[in-house]
Amino acid sequence: MSTHHSNPTLPTSRLFNWPGGSWWAGLALAGAIASGGLWLAKLESMKSVGLSALTFAIVLGMVLGNTVFPRIAPHTSAGVDFCKARLLRLGIILFGFRLTFQEAAAVGAAGIVLDIVIIFSVYGLAMAVGRRILKMDSQTCMLVGAGSAICGAAAVMAMEPIARTPAHKVSVAVATVVVFGTISMFLYPLLYPYLGMSEHAFGVFIGSTVHEVAQVVAAGDAVGPVAAGTAVVEKMLRVMMLAPFLMLVSWWVQRRANKSAASSATKPAAPALPWFAVWFVVAVGLNSTGFVSPQIAQGLVEISTVLLAMAMAALGLRTHVSAIRQAGAAPLALAGVLFLFLLLGGYGLNLLISYLL
Repeated sequence: MSTHHSNPTLPTSRLFNWPGGSWWAGLALAGAIASGGLWLAKLESMKSVGLSALTFAIVLGMVLGNTVFPRIAPHTSAGVDFCKARLLRLGIILFGFRLTFQEAAAVGAAGIVLDIVIIFSVYGLAMAVGRRILKMDSQTCMLVGAGSAICGAAAVMAMEPIARTPAHKVSVAVATVVVFGTISMFLYPLLYPYLGMSEHAFGVFIGSTVHEVAQVVAAGDAVGPVAAGTAVVEKMLRVMMLAPFLMLVSWWVQRRANKSAASSATKPAAPALPWFAVWFVVAVGLNSTGFVSPQIAQGLVEISTVLLAMAMAALGLRTHVSAIRQAGAAPLALAGVLFLFLLLGGYGLNLLISYLL
């Protein structure tokens, strides 16, 4: 009598560790929402408002996330979570192909010093006011501070892996950027005749203080071609500082964690380097050498926009309205304080640094 031993065959997807149906379905869902956001952003009526594809993607994601998504989450969650983590980092890296080091040199020492001072003063003010006066958690302060200080929604998303925040806090921070960035976009051109600045100087003011790239473009265009060109270059310099800023914040977060670990007699963790920020700088460097043709660079920038829109869509899907309501008015109040500082303090800093340098 012979004995037969059963050898169950492993599914091919498990044998080769291929993504399952939930991964592909989630990826397709985020891609479809991102496509809707990209389409809305290209409409002429929406271009005049200055809202980006990232903003539309997270809003559409939130609508579906609080209606349809809970019923299909078990079948799509793997892909959705992949988008809001891995695709987010890849999108930030490819974002570097929008910039060159030559653009940074074009604005001169005054523009570079101005952006450094504004970024760190806005972020420091966010942490001080948010934590000490508004009694907010440090994660939300970090996100709102980064969004106001550097480049709006993209900076909020880039800060998320370092702050390790839940999706609803990211959505709240993005919402504050949209609200006050939109106000800036309409307010700045109205103020231009009364501030006694040349069109070039006012372009630097716009680029160094307005939140989103799209909002900078809209505000600059409303003033004139010189202001528009200068504003975009100054804003791109501000965006370029995202990587070193993230590295410094990551070091600061790790230092505080190590201090806490030392006081509790646990082993301090090894310093965490945000590698996506390093590769962002590498992308800027490659784009600066001329080895990457303008057509390829533009294609990579468009891919970056798609990936970031998919990440925004995924964040929206994971955001619950009840969690946003629980956050209260404090994040909006903090963003309002930062907006006033950017407007009034930024104006004063622009005049002071242009005078000194």
